[in-house]
Amino acid sequence: MAPTNDITFGGLGFNRADHLRGDKDALLAGREVAQSCILWRGRPLVDIQSGTLVMVAMDHPAIASATEIFLGVSEAHHIYAADISSWEPAEIQTPSDTPLFDESHQPHPDFSEHQAFYDLRNIMVQLSVRDAQLAATAKALFAWHRSHRFCAACGNPSEMAKSGWQRDCPTCGTPHFPRTDPVVIMLVERGNEILLGRAPNWPEGMYSCLAGFMEPGETIEMAVAREVMEETNIAVQNVRYVTSQPWAFPSNLMIGCRCDALAGEINIDPIELQDAQWVSKETLVKAFAGKDVGILPARAGSIASYLIENWLKDTI
Repeated sequence: MAPTNDITFGGLGFNRADHLRGDKDALLAGREVAQSCILWRGRPLVDIQSGTLVMVAMDHPAIASATEIFLGVSEAHHIYAADISSWEPAEIQTPSDTPLFDESHQPHPDFSEHQAFYDLRNIMVQLSVRDAQLAATAKALFAWHRSHRFCAACGNPSEMAKSGWQRDCPTCGTPHFPRTDPVVIMLVERGNEILLGRAPNWPEGMYSCLAGFMEPGETIEMAVAREVMEETNIAVQNVRYVTSQPWAFPSNLMIGCRCDALAGEINIDPIELQDAQWVSKETLVKAFAGKDVGILPARAGSIASYLIENWLKDTI
C-alpha cells in the first residue's frame, strides 16, 4: 500500500476541525485572524509566481458578498473558502480549446498581474500539499452546493448549514451531506506490459489507465473486473488496492488498484474508448522522458501518472 502523502491532493495538509463547524461562538472568535482562499466558477485564485493560493483577510473587499465555507484550521488560523462566482469580469478570458488542459486564467482588478483564477487541474502540481487540499476541498464543496440546492426528500429549497458542510431542508427537516463518488482506476498488468486506453475527447496521443464509477452493491474488486471487461473484454484477477486520490472534478474519490490480466486480446467498447493497447515498460520510459513513441503519458499529478510511474520504478 502506498502512502497517500505522495500523491496530489493527498497527505495531511490541514486540520478539518469538524468540532468547530457548528460552533458559531468559536468561529466568530477566530474570525479576526482567519484567512480565506477565493474561488471563481470553480477556479482558485493562485499566485502563479510563488505557486500558492492567494489568502486574504475575511474583510477583504473582493469577498464582501461572497458565499463562505469553513474549511478547517492551519497554523492556528481558521481557514475559509469564498465563492465569488457572481462576479462578472469586464473581459472574460476565453477557455482553451482543450478543456482537460485549460491554460486560460482570469485576472481580477483587486489583485496583482501574477495573481489570477486558474483551472485547478492545470496548476495542481505547483501547489503545496496544504494548498492543493484546500483548493480541492473548496472546489468540491461549492460544486455540491450548486447541484444540491433542493431537498431530495420533498423538493423544496434547502439551506447551507454547519459552516458549509451540510444542507438542511427547512420544510421537512431532512439533512443532506456532501457526496463523494467512488471511481476505480487500475493498472492492468501482463508481464512487462500494462493496458492503457484513451477516450475520444482526449488530446491526441494521450493514454491512461482504465477507470470507471463503482455501482451500488459492488466491492472494489468487482468494480475493477467489471470495468476492464466492459471496456476491453479482458478478464482480470488478483485485484490489489494501491492508493487513493480525492479528485474534485467534481466530487470523485479515485481508488487506485492493480490487477493481472487473464487474456491479452483487446476488444474495445467504442462508446467508452477510442483505443486501448498493451504498452511495455521500455515504451513508457521513453514516453516519460519526452520521446516521441506515439503515446503521451497520463497527466502529471493524476493518480494514473502516479500508478504508472511507480510501476516503472517497481515501487508498488
